[in-house]
Amino acid sequence: MKLQTKITLVFFSITTIGLVLMNAAIFYFVSEFSFDDFFKRLEARVNLAAEIKIHPDENSIPYQEVRNRYLEKLPQEREYIVKLDEYRRFEKPLPLSTSFYKAILANRKARYSAGNHFYAGGFFNTAHGQYIVIIAAEDPYGFKELEELKRVLLVIFVIAIILTYVAGKVFSFYTVKPVRAIIKRVQNITANNLHLRLPETKGKDEIAEMVLTFNDMLNRLETAFETQNNFVSNASHELRTPLTILTSETELLTGIDGLPEPAQQSAKAILSQAEKLEHILSSLLGLAQSGFNGKKQNWEVIRIDELVMHVANAVKKIEPEGVIDLNFDELPDDESQLLTSGNVNLLQLALSNIVLNACKYSNNSPVEIKVFVENGRIVIAVSDKGIGIPDDEQQHIFEPFFRASNTSDFEGHGIGLPLTLNIIRLHKGTIGIRSEQGIGTEIQILLPIHSN
Repeated sequence: MKLQTKITLVFFSITTIGLVLMNAAIFYFVSEFSFDDFFKRLEARVNLAAEIKIHPDENSIPYQEVRNRYLEKLPQEREYIVKLDEYRRFEKPLPLSTSFYKAILANRKARYSAGNHFYAGGFFNTAHGQYIVIIAAEDPYGFKELEELKRVLLVIFVIAIILTYVAGKVFSFYTVKPVRAIIKRVQNITANNLHLRLPETKGKDEIAEMVLTFNDMLNRLETAFETQNNFVSNASHELRTPLTILTSETELLTGIDGLPEPAQQSAKAILSQAEKLEHILSSLLGLAQSGFNGKKQNWEVIRIDELVMHVANAVKKIEPEGVIDLNFDELPDDESQLLTSGNVNLLQLALSNIVLNACKYSNNSPVEIKVFVENGRIVIAVSDKGIGIPDDEQQHIFEPFFRASNTSDFEGHGIGLPLTLNIIRLHKGTIGIRSEQGIGTEIQILLPIHSN
């Protein structure tokens, strides 16, 4: 998930939770106010009923007139007056909670509700005795107003979350904009232009710190690449020159007539070891150069089936006894799917290493090279029926100078596969291995299809 999307979702989630809590609070306080107002209307009627029914005097008639003229009769309004005996015992006029009646006696008034039914009660102590007055009514208008409020809040909530999502997208876009600019500039920095740097900003925020950190890393990378490049250049000259002289002089020595047999054998041994050393040196230099990410290397569009045929012919010249079978049965009808971008010399070297190993470690048993396309990638599968690789050692075969424990009878230096891995990674590909000791090995190279 992209950072912009994450910021949008976090912003949207936090705002949505805030809106839900705010709407819930609004609904709660409005409903409490509405119910409290209705209870006050009931309590006013309780006091009026007491004045009219419990205190029958000259003022009772005006109270009755005021009530009839100015007080709206509430829906399902009912009036209950109960007289208490000297022990404050009475018959409950309504089957309500006992705590309601106890609250009336203790606090001289109380409220009670059940669904849309509301009750207000009062206790009155007069010269004529003690009375409990209860007024009951329904509040359909209050519930209707709350339902309308609920619909309004829901509509506002839907509109608000839509606006919140749009605002979150805009907010995240401008928040991530500096990061996108950094990514775009970084993508243009390769081994060919390590001198480039990100433009530094005057601020002291996290983006400015990231730019400074990245530029510092580029400084170290540039130094490391220059050091490696200098090493490869110097090693190529300083090491190859004495080796070439040693080889040439030894060849001259072996050509001298009359040289004693022991000296002849020693000269041949020196020549053989010098050639091995030169091969190791070439492999090491190739391994070092393969990490340059395309520096000073020509890249072109390569057709993989032609590359495989070229490698097969080259390996047969090196290993005349080797048997290589090319399997092109599953080639795609669209020839453009066999094209990839890369350096043809490096890819030939990588594939040659694998095919030569397959021939060598299978004692020249048939080696199959199969080419096909799978999941949008070109696959080159090289399989043999050789000695295989022990299970616990397969994870180490791409490490420089590592050799499997069952290869002591075969000549090698443990450089070919690490070099191959570097080359394949350089071409944005992957390499996988499947092997069983004593049965054989299959190595698959997956390369991206060239895109126009």
